[in-house]
Amino acid sequence: MQRILLKSKIHRARVTAADLDYEGSCTIDEELLQAADIVPYEQIKIYNVNNGARFDTYAMAGPRGSGVICLNGAAARMGARGDLVIITSYAHYDGSEVAGHQPRIVLVDASNRKRTGGISAAAGV
Repeated sequence: MQRILLKSKIHRARVTAADLDYEGSCTIDEELLQAADIVPYEQIKIYNVNNGARFDTYAMAGPRGSGVICLNGAAARMGARGDLVIITSYAHYDGSEVAGHQPRIVLVDASNRKRTGGISAAAGV
């Protein structure tokens, strides 16, 4: 049996821009993508802490070290600059992988820079 488990999370990042005219996706600082083990074009789920919106899109790499979190296309209607968001990805795991699974959790500061010690697999984060 396959189970769908949390694979990656960027916790409480701040939206830096929203571009309604872009064709879609969410642009994310390449450093954060790498830290979270999310690749460009991977499906992501975004949870907006400010307004409760929950939506799916895909990841695009933004400039490394920029701190960019930009909601593009239709996703731009789901949040505004300054909103806090949780960005996640999920994967399918078989029974043998479930027991030892630990998601990659990336904690960020107010500028969307990875916090010192900001990669965790701790439960409840």
